[in-house]
Amino acid sequence: MKNYDKILNDLVPQEFGKRGVIWTISLLVLIILGIIAYIDQVIKGQVVTNMNDYALWGVYISNFVFFVATSFVGTVTVAVLRLTNNTWRTPIVRIAEIISVAAIIMAGLTITIDMGRPDRLLNLFIHARMQSPITWDVIIIPTYIMVSLLLLYFPLLPDFGLLKKYYEEKNPTLSKWYGKLSLNWTGSDAQKTIQLKSIHIIALLIIPVGFMLQTIDAWLFSTLFRVGWDSTNMGAYFISGAAVAGVGALVTVVYVLQKVYKLEDYITDYHFDKLGKFLVLTCLIYLYFNLNEYLIPQLTSKKEATTHINVLLTGQFAPLFWFVIIGGLIVPVVVLLFKKGRKPLPMFIIGLLVVLGSWWKRYLIVTPTLLHPFLPIQGVPEEWRHYFPSLHEWLITIATLAMALLIITILVRYVPIIPIQRTADEQEELELNKSTKL
Repeated sequence: MKNYDKILNDLVPQEFGKRGVIWTISLLVLIILGIIAYIDQVIKGQVVTNMNDYALWGVYISNFVFFVATSFVGTVTVAVLRLTNNTWRTPIVRIAEIISVAAIIMAGLTITIDMGRPDRLLNLFIHARMQSPITWDVIIIPTYIMVSLLLLYFPLLPDFGLLKKYYEEKNPTLSKWYGKLSLNWTGSDAQKTIQLKSIHIIALLIIPVGFMLQTIDAWLFSTLFRVGWDSTNMGAYFISGAAVAGVGALVTVVYVLQKVYKLEDYITDYHFDKLGKFLVLTCLIYLYFNLNEYLIPQLTSKKEATTHINVLLTGQFAPLFWFVIIGGLIVPVVVLLFKKGRKPLPMFIIGLLVVLGSWWKRYLIVTPTLLHPFLPIQGVPEEWRHYFPSLHEWLITIATLAMALLIITILVRYVPIIPIQRTADEQEELELNKSTKL
């Protein structure tokens, strides 16, 4: 095929240029600052945070829920598009897989950071109680990590085989590693059959695992009988919100990679148009569940629930709440309904807005409920009724976000972000169909 060499040269992993080196160093600096803050937190205890008997979870759990939600892109995008065999998915799915892997790994790490005594981590396994949703989380997160890694790895086998040959003379050491990762891939019919069946099984498996992960995450809240969390709506609410966060993150990363690696021939306006429509759908579904979550209790619930909702609608959290609803959901829907709004640059801006809104949404899920227990308050310090993360918490939280981006950066450096073999096969099939018509 005449375009094969061009596709191969365009899509092989590229070495970092000056911008890539600066980006990586910047992420490492943020991570180091976070590690220093965390070491200080372990030495001095949680006293360095602004968490207390009321805000006992704080920004760490908000960040954990955000990572879990973002990882859902591996289910809502990758598995669904693979199983429905949409041909436009080819340049998109691997980027989604990479985001999913990075997010779920950081979710597991973030929940450990929240522990006041990380040295007792093994107790979660040794003394696990099946009545606790935390135990279910301990089981489901490693499971989702493994399934996500497999969903990323198996489709890579043909590309690893190509890269082994590509780097044989240019970089023998790298060629050797790609050879090991390719599991002796030769492209035989038998190998292709096994690979396709494996991918299909993993894609089927990740859907229930992904839904279980989001639901268990929701049950961590809804089983605590707290105003703002005590809702049968929470499972569906978390799943729909996770779809928004995941697709928003995918749009943002896809745009950046398209521009940095000059992939306009492979990731086109057509793909952004499709992702824009997908994002509109997820935002509309999440808006529906938000309506259920806030409007109905406001009209029918007891005083405690309406007081909690009023704090969000008109109280101290109102600016943040309306930014999340209007900026993170309504504005994206309105903009993306127009074709011009689904062009790459507007999509990137909307994606950033959605991701930012999704992160603060998790903060709003966690914090207001904790600050308003609606119990007789006696001898409680005034500062306990308010919470905002300390410098330690911000440094550690930013470090976890930087670490997720670093994982994506490393994978992008050594893994073809667009499937090389599949792209070449599709191009060959397209040329064949054209020649047949002629």
